This record gives sequence, structure tokens and C-alpha cells, in this order.
Amino acid sequence: MSTNNLNDMSFFDAQTSFEPEDILAAMPGDHPRMSSALALGRQASESGQLDVAALSRIVNELYAEGFPAGSPFADGAKVPSTASLSHVADDSTLPKPAVSPTTSQSPSTFSGFANGTQAPSALSDLSALQLQYAANASNAQDFGNTSGLPDLGFGQSLGGLAIPYENELQQLLGVTSHSQAGVHSAGSTQPNTSHFYFLQDSPFNQTQALPAAAHPPFDANLVRKDFPILGELVNGRPLIWLDNAATTQKPQAVIDRISYFYQHENSNIHRAAHELAARATDAYEEARETVRRFINAPSVDNVIFVRGTTEAINLVAKSWGKKNLSAGDEILITHLEHHANIVPWQQLCQETGAKLKVAPVDDSGQVLLSEYQKLLTPRVKLVSFTQVSNALGTVTPAAEMIQMAHRAGAKVLLDGAQSVSHMRTDVQALNPDFFVFSGHKVFGPTGIGALYGKPELLNDMPAWQGGGNMIQDVTFDKTVYHEAPSKFEAGTGNIADAVGLGAALEYVERIGIDNIARYEHELLVYATAALNKVPGLRLIGTAKEKASVLSFTLEGFKSEEVGAALNKEGIAVRSGHHCAQPILRRFGLETTVRPSLAFYNTYAEIDVLVNALLRLSSNKLPSNIH
Repeated sequence: MSTNNLNDMSFFDAQTSFEPEDILAAMPGDHPRMSSALALGRQASESGQLDVAALSRIVNELYAEGFPAGSPFADGAKVPSTASLSHVADDSTLPKPAVSPTTSQSPSTFSGFANGTQAPSALSDLSALQLQYAANASNAQDFGNTSGLPDLGFGQSLGGLAIPYENELQQLLGVTSHSQAGVHSAGSTQPNTSHFYFLQDSPFNQTQALPAAAHPPFDANLVRKDFPILGELVNGRPLIWLDNAATTQKPQAVIDRISYFYQHENSNIHRAAHELAARATDAYEEARETVRRFINAPSVDNVIFVRGTTEAINLVAKSWGKKNLSAGDEILITHLEHHANIVPWQQLCQETGAKLKVAPVDDSGQVLLSEYQKLLTPRVKLVSFTQVSNALGTVTPAAEMIQMAHRAGAKVLLDGAQSVSHMRTDVQALNPDFFVFSGHKVFGPTGIGALYGKPELLNDMPAWQGGGNMIQDVTFDKTVYHEAPSKFEAGTGNIADAVGLGAALEYVERIGIDNIARYEHELLVYATAALNKVPGLRLIGTAKEKASVLSFTLEGFKSEEVGAALNKEGIAVRSGHHCAQPILRRFGLETTVRPSLAFYNTYAEIDVLVNALLRLSSNKLPSNIH
């Protein structure tokens, strides 16, 4: 809000106490809601718990009604609604679109750096907590113009007067100290430093760790405000995005970070002395450091940027595989695999004479470890399997399977495409030789992902593509290559989306991957029980350990018919074979319907899904479903 009218403190006299109750009493007019808010604050001080919902309602009612006549805060035109700043979900059972399709959207906090202007210091000093809940594009019109927001503390806003307990108030309300510099990422244990250049100050420059426990308790309704697309209407109904195993939606922080890159940092990386090359290079390499931290890799040299999981697996097959496999060797996969973890190995076997073997699963969709053990003969040179099945949601016993493979002398590639957004990834604890994932599965952009490899393997692997960026010296007689990771990043990479991937992982860190895992598990349990009540519905994949996937068939309906009917209700699910035909055929099927969950989905959305399926199964279709 405007702070200009806060400098007039003439209603105070020299004897006025700075106790909040006395300040309120000295202000002209009655302030019942401010008194109520103060009472909540006193209660929070005594109990250690703050009723944010009640406080938010009081503040919003106060702003909506305006201040009493005679109050120094009575200029209502200068006090916009705080609805866009509220962290509290409204009481509706279903999320409502934040704006109508015809409403023009104002920029969010970061995208509001109009016409390429540099972010004001008040915004560049925002903490990760504040960024997480900054007004997104759908409600930024309530936020007011932030481009000239003065960087004022509480004392300054009260005419320079010292305020008792100011530091405590700042911590309680999430206000950033002036001593803090830059935006911080939870879970970071070391400051980012420029690997190549001195980087000019940026609102995205990470300089100091935010304590891992500093994020607020997880609230799905609150998190939804960070995702502008969740305000969309589909067929006149709020979008319910249950196609997260195919791709996840993007938070405003990621959208803004990519936009900022193109507005202020866009350049090719490395090999230049100009300022934009410095900015772009540092942004790119800081994203690599974020990936390293997120998966707990020992070094950034272990992290290679690729287009996604598919390219990462192909890289290992074409480079490590061609060098290390020959006729008579074996590659072992499981029945659960995505086509991307089948086809490259089939191609490699055709080229080398190696054989592809498959570990079976039981009727619940879990790997049969006894059969897997039998297949781990000395001829097996590589084991490649998924940590979470994209078709069934099965969570494989990855750590145990990796240990078993290593005892047999095999290398292991772990496919983390479906696990990375749902559970903590620690490649040093799991100990795979390779780990792969895609950015768009973890709230990042499409066309970007990462390959982790152990250094002794990466250094021994030949380059799989040739071109610029991956060479030290080129003559017509020979080429000298860089070491990893540059050796595997030929040509101009997807720089902006690598930066966007870094922003996505930092966003997940701020929320807390353990919070996400806990909430999604509870939501999955609820959804599983609810779907089991739908007549004629058969869940496919019922392993004890599952993550966020609910494949099913509905008696009397083709999968595409169910998908089309749900689309009329605004519900997005995947209908088809999910690029995992072998595992569906293991259950005698060609296709299933696959709702898949993320942390921004809600219990209310599950209820809408189940009610739609109940109507469909009883042939009581709404008039607009055909």
C-alpha cells in the first residue's frame, strides 16, 4: 500500500506509549478489527501459534470496508485490497479461476520489470519466502504498482520512530532485513559464486542460504496461487490438472525467471568477454549447481544438461554402451519400463550383439526381486530401471536393486523421470552409476533435463556428439575434447530453459520435498479409496509402495471415451498406453485412463473426478457430455 500518509504522526503526543494497544487508543476513531488482530497477535506470542486464517480475514475485511473517518489511514484510494497477498485459501470447496478469460493480466512481481528496466532494490531483496507467495499473473492487478515501491522498514513507515520488537515482527511477517542480499533457496548449504565472470546484481542471484525449515507449513490451496494456469477455465469449468505424469505445470517463479533471462541476460555462454555473456554463463552454471544440490551429486562436473530423460538414456547407450558392451553381454531392465528405457537398449543390442533381458513383476505391479536376482548373472553389464513407473505408479526398491546389481558387477542407470518431483533424490545414498530426469516432470520447462554420472565413467566415455563448446583444440588432424560435463554438451544448449529448471528446483526446495511427499501420499491414499467405490472401475497397479499414479479401466467404456467425458468436466487425464505398452500388456490391456497427482492437486478435485466417474458408470451423464 502507499506509505506516504504514514509519515504524519501528529496524533501522537510525547507521552504516548509504544505498546500496540496504546497506539490504537491514541488513533482517532474506532478500530475493532485492528484490536482483534492485535489480540490474535498477543495470543500467538503466548501460545507460539498464529491463526493466519483469522488474521487474514480481519485484514481483508478492514481494507475492504476502509478505515474510520478521521483515521490517518482513511484515504481508501491509497489502500488497495490485500486479497492478492493472502496466504489463506478461501472457503470454497473447488478452486475458482482467478480471472476471466477476457481479463488482461498484469505482470507478477518479477515480470513487472517493465521494458527491460532493472528490478528496484525493494524487489531484488525479497526473500524466497516472499517470492513463493508473490502475487501471480492472475491476481497482480490487486497488488498495485510495485515498480516504485520504497524500501521501507517498520520504523521508517512510522516516521522514523523506533518500534519495539521490530525484528520479531519482521520475522513473523516475512519482511526481509536490509542486510540480506538476493533471493535465497531453502536447502542450500553454500553461497553461489560466479564460476566464470563477475555477475552484476540480479533479483535471481543466490548469495545466502535460507534455512531449510523456513518455509511455511504445506498448504495445497496456498501453493495453487503460484500456478497461473490453474486459474484456467476448460469447457466453462475450473481446470483440474491430473495429467502430471505426462507433464507438470509451471509456477510463476519459473515463468518469470525465463522471461527475466531473455530480457536481461540473453547471450551465448562461455567464450566471450562482454557483460551479457557473463550474465548468461553464470545463470547457466548456477542452474547446474542447483541440479547438483537437488540430487546431492558430489560435483557439478557430474551433471550434464540434456533435452530430457530420453536423450540422457540415449547418451549413455551411444557413448558408454558402445564402448563397453559386446556380443554375449547382457542388459537387464524390468517389465515396468517406459519405451525410452527399452528402445535405446534394443538398438544397442542390435549394434553390439548384446542381449536384452527383462525382470518380471507380480500382479500388483512390483518387481519380483527373487527373479531379478536370478537374472543378475556375470554376463549382465548394465541394469537400467525406473524408480517410479509412469504407467502404474509403482515405486521400485531402487536402493536394494542397485546394491544387488553392483554385487553382480553390473553398472546401473536409474530412471528418475517420475520420481524426482515426488520424493527426495540422493544419488550418493542410492549410488547409481547414472541418474536421469526431465525438467518438465518437476515443474520446469520442456526440452531440458539432466544426466548424472559418476566421474570415472564420464571421463572414460567418448563424446557422443561433436561441435562447438565441447572442444579444447581442433586441427584438421585431430580434436582435443573438454572433460565432462562440457564434453557432452556440444553446440549451443538450451540455456534459458536450463536456468528455468534451476528456478523450478529451487521452488521445490522452498516448499520442501518431504512436505510434498507426505501430502501426495495422503492424497493418493484418499484417491485410491474413493476410486475403488466407483462401480466397474478396476485399478491397474496396486503395489504397496506407489507414487501419485492411478491407472484404471472402466467397464463398458474405452479409455478415450472416459478421457473425453472427463474433459467436458474440465478434468485433464491421460488416456492411452502411456509409452509403456509392455507393462499394460502384462495386465492384458492396451490402454488405461491415468489420473496422476502433484502437490497442487486437492481432495476437492479428487471428489469432482470421482463424482464424474460415478455419473459415467451409471450412464447418468450431464447433458453436455456426449
